[in-house]
Amino acid sequence: MNHSFVRFLLVGVVNTIVGLSSMYLFLHGFSFSYWVSTFLGNVIGACVSYILNRSFTFKSNAAVGTSMLRFAIVILICYFISYYLGEKIALFLFAKISFLGTKYAADAAVLFGTGIYTITNYLGQRLFVFKQRQAIEQN
Repeated sequence: MNHSFVRFLLVGVVNTIVGLSSMYLFLHGFSFSYWVSTFLGNVIGACVSYILNRSFTFKSNAAVGTSMLRFAIVILICYFISYYLGEKIALFLFAKISFLGTKYAADAAVLFGTGIYTITNYLGQRLFVFKQRQAIEQN
């Protein structure tokens, strides 16, 4: 197994605790909408993620300005794709499983979106944001 992926998963545990806790706090504690809650939670998690992924996961020496811009691009693309798909999957499943109702569809959408986000974000970080360091490690 790729060591950067294992480190990415460890960082992901921390990031997930921070990001999901924030999302659910905004969703239930402040009654923000699904999109506002997931976006704000994702921004908070992204700050933690950038620092840990740059220094621990990929041990990158890429310029901070360049890697931060690329990081933000990947985060935004992954966010919109993942949480859009998460919401669509949850709504579809909750509509098909009638005994669940739709009360917890937003909670399920957050979880589905988070799973999709983890995979797409890793690929984006490894192949686009911190690519320079990965090429050095392979030599």
